[in-house]
Amino acid sequence: MDNHLILPAFYLPPVPYFSAIQNNAKPILIEQHENYIKQSYRTRASVYSANGQLDLIVPVQRGRNGHTQMKDVQISNDWNWQRLHWMSLQTAYRSSAYFEYYEDDFAPFYTRRYEWLFEYNMEQLEVLMRLLKINREITFTQSFREDYAPDTDFRQTIHPKRKPEMGKPYYQVFESKHGFIPGLSVVDLLFNHGPQSKDYL
Repeated sequence: MDNHLILPAFYLPPVPYFSAIQNNAKPILIEQHENYIKQSYRTRASVYSANGQLDLIVPVQRGRNGHTQMKDVQISNDWNWQRLHWMSLQTAYRSSAYFEYYEDDFAPFYTRRYEWLFEYNMEQLEVLMRLLKINREITFTQSFREDYAPDTDFRQTIHPKRKPEMGKPYYQVFESKHGFIPGLSVVDLLFNHGPQSKDYL
């Protein structure tokens, strides 16, 4: 598996996640056997609201011992978080150039009830890959390994607590208020730049 790009299963992954995919021709191997990591992009997506960066967090059920494999993490549907997330996305991007163009692709993720976080994130990844016109083979880990080659292992390198590289700025709806914010969810790029998003990556 050393000839694969090792990626975690993120919720609406950030731009650097797709830059890693676009800039590496290796097949994609998604990690499903790692222990769930709190306060990471596995349950968090950052978008650009009128007030600046806004984090959307998927609530999950807590395991008894805190060591639940990613594939076994259940979403907590005790409150209607999906409605809140969808309203936040609409408010943030309704005035962007391509939100209405892609709206129907994302709406089902906020109306259909999901039980498993891994399934939820993977279905989103498939949609995002299709919209970005990235055609790559995706497989899944069969067990957990720590010793992948560092240049292909992105399980720990893309994290909310790590300041993202500035990267090349692109137009963002509210940048006149708060400036360019790097490292947001790729939907920020997609809703603002549509079919040109792949060229940016």
